Amino acid sequence: MKITNEQKKLAQWAMEFALKNGCQSSRINVYSGTNSSYEIRDMKIDRLVQASESSLRLQLFVDGRYGAFSTNRLDKNELEKFIRNGIESTRYLAEDKDRTLPDSSLYYKGSGADLQLLDPHFDSIRPDDKVALAMQICDEIMGKDRRIISSTSSYGDEMSSEYLIASNGFEGETTSSSYTLVGSVSIKEENSEARPESYWYDSSIFYDTLIKKGIGTKALERTIRKLGQKKTTSGKYRMVVDNMNSSRLLSPVVNALYGSSIQQKNSFLLDKLNQKVAGNKLTLTDEPHLPQSSGARYFDSEGIATKRLPVFENGVLKTYYIDIYHANKLNVAPTIGSPSILTLQMGDKDVDGLISLVERGILVSGFNGGNCNSSTGDFSYGVEGFLIENGKLTQPISEMNITGNMLTLWNQLAETGKDIRNSSSWKIPSLLFDDVDFSGL
Repeated sequence: MKITNEQKKLAQWAMEFALKNGCQSSRINVYSGTNSSYEIRDMKIDRLVQASESSLRLQLFVDGRYGAFSTNRLDKNELEKFIRNGIESTRYLAEDKDRTLPDSSLYYKGSGADLQLLDPHFDSIRPDDKVALAMQICDEIMGKDRRIISSTSSYGDEMSSEYLIASNGFEGETTSSSYTLVGSVSIKEENSEARPESYWYDSSIFYDTLIKKGIGTKALERTIRKLGQKKTTSGKYRMVVDNMNSSRLLSPVVNALYGSSIQQKNSFLLDKLNQKVAGNKLTLTDEPHLPQSSGARYFDSEGIATKRLPVFENGVLKTYYIDIYHANKLNVAPTIGSPSILTLQMGDKDVDGLISLVERGILVSGFNGGNCNSSTGDFSYGVEGFLIENGKLTQPISEMNITGNMLTLWNQLAETGKDIRNSSSWKIPSLLFDDVDFSGL
């Protein structure tokens, strides 16, 4: 659902009303969205959902205090009382003068080309076609192997629109669409209590570019590959992580870059700006203006203009993600509140090519719990995957752990692949690391 002119006028009225009733500055966000989902289990419709929502969020700056309030009752008469109550409630909060609007010079000024994030045909797709796609995924699984216990599949779509204004001069609007297909399957392993399961998915901004065939087949193939999983000998191995899971290892690194982590001194990358903290292969860039890409945007949730940012250059840390609040607390210049599209510089091999480089190692194709200490970077993760011998996958493995430190691990990055998944806003390919500690037998 797109934001209507009436909703925009309502947001503008709400901002003016707040300013006239004791609020020194304010930011108003109007959201409108619609989504549907169709879930299939063993070729039977299991769940159907269709929902639409509109809401208004107020961020009020009152006498050095800050309050945030939201409602889906978008009626002027009700909003008058809601806003007055919000202002009065904010006055009871503790003073926090670091809560401010950005300087207007930081705002996006509206000169960018269309990022093409909305499918113009979104409203024309029939429910029957959505159900048929989900059914097709299940059909690719059911009856293809006698060991199958169950299969599930789903189709989901969403269109959302947001309109943001601030009392010191910002106005911006975004609208986007997305489609997702998922297939998953579980099978019974003969002469064992094991129940291997796996999944596959695709997502896209546009219905026409959504991969609609082969998702169930891929999910089943990934599950069958797990048959006969067992532990292997503990030790140091070269580790390949496939492109379905490589972002899991990058996530703690990105979390350590947030202003909240830096300000609270809860980051293993504290005071590391412009220092070499990882290997030469780690070159990560934030590319917010890639058209037709999930995560593309011209401004963040505060209205601050996005721009291309080097995050790591050959292992040197170049950027923290600092929003206005934490910039004020740290007395530093803000950058942007969060990543847009993270792109890791790619190599020239896909995951099979990386595997071929490994004489003895382990391919990680899944994580099973674990954690990373945000202050020290020490981690421990349960993993599953395959033993690699002489450049080939051999024994499926499970119930193993990798342990170490994030800074050490990323200094051991030996190669990056070329097989990014374009459906994600984190474009991270398969990765090859040297000398990773695995514990098993």
